[in-house]
Amino acid sequence: MHHSSQSHWLTTEERSQVLLDLKASGWAELGERDAIYKEFNFKSFNQAFGFMTRVALQAEKMNHHPEWFNVYSKVQITLISHDCGGLTKRDVKLAQFIDRAAASV
Repeated sequence: MHHSSQSHWLTTEERSQVLLDLKASGWAELGERDAIYKEFNFKSFNQAFGFMTRVALQAEKMNHHPEWFNVYSKVQITLISHDCGGLTKRDVKLAQFIDRAAASV
């Protein structure tokens, strides 16, 4: 079944509330791309990779994939819905999962 991308859009109100919550937990808004960004630092490469594995499995499940960059114990993540050209509910959901995954490493 094809879901229209419209269902993922955030209203202006939802968007400002969501961004407040995300910024409170360390995400930054990338205005020029309508994306969100966060950097995670772990104790080791193994921890970082374990975290990335959990996020990857969730991303596959949601069929929504992060843009990310990893050097040793550092993971930088950018979330944007390419098909919608901006931030959507999927990004918010994935960001929340990512924060939980990082906290439980």
